[in-house]
Amino acid sequence: MAYQIEYAYTCHMGKVRANNEDNFWCCGKSLPAENQGAEGVYSEIVSGSKIPALAVFDGMGGESCGEMAAFLASEEFGKYYNAHKRVLRDMPENFIEGVCKNMNDAVCRYGTENHIQSMGSTMAMALFTPESMFICNLGDSRVYFSAGEQFQQLSTDHVLGRSLIGKAPLTQYLGMPEEQQVLEPFVTEIEHKEGYRYLLCSDGVTDMLSDQEIREILSQNNSLSETVQNLLEQALQKGGRDNVTIVLCEVQKQESGRRLRTWLKGLKDKNEG
Repeated sequence: MAYQIEYAYTCHMGKVRANNEDNFWCCGKSLPAENQGAEGVYSEIVSGSKIPALAVFDGMGGESCGEMAAFLASEEFGKYYNAHKRVLRDMPENFIEGVCKNMNDAVCRYGTENHIQSMGSTMAMALFTPESMFICNLGDSRVYFSAGEQFQQLSTDHVLGRSLIGKAPLTQYLGMPEEQQVLEPFVTEIEHKEGYRYLLCSDGVTDMLSDQEIREILSQNNSLSETVQNLLEQALQKGGRDNVTIVLCEVQKQESGRRLRTWLKGLKDKNEG
């Protein structure tokens, strides 16, 4: 199936935090290291032939370390994606291994050079290839699947048990020195299906909303932008204790006219190059 990906995204500081330690990477769009979140909800459509990639990052660490960790991860993701897009298309498992290592190295290197003992970032990403898509995560940023009455968390929470006071510590995240612990991202491959939606989000959503509440919002059959706005508003109404990052995408059958325009543009770009 020739397909396209429509996606909508936002990033909000929440109602409590004084700074934003979240970031994202949506087909080239991300936030700078120092930011106050995104100014609203944005949406775009990209052809599957472009090998789309979407990711969410939630930084951790004192002072400005968390926002720097999330920024470094998103920046390194973009660099690696732009340099290895063909690897993602042809050998996605190799791409995932390489991009996770590079993001981890970037965060670790910054911490070492600046004498920071504790900084890191979670990661959740969705990668689309011509044959299938891949979900990958580290930490407690999540990926959900939604289609009609179907709803499922696809990602794995890398947390150490349950904590009665505060958040349980993460067992996997970007910024782990590899001499101390091996980086082991969760990865799963999924077949393309028209109408399937995938939600990537930081714990600013999942700490405020239950899975059932998220499911109900996703099942309302609203547009992607409206759904992202509803998720954000509900997370803020429930307290907004953390930064909130939401990326929602849908697999769509690509219209024949759009396929032709995409092919002609690709041919023009090739000839001009």
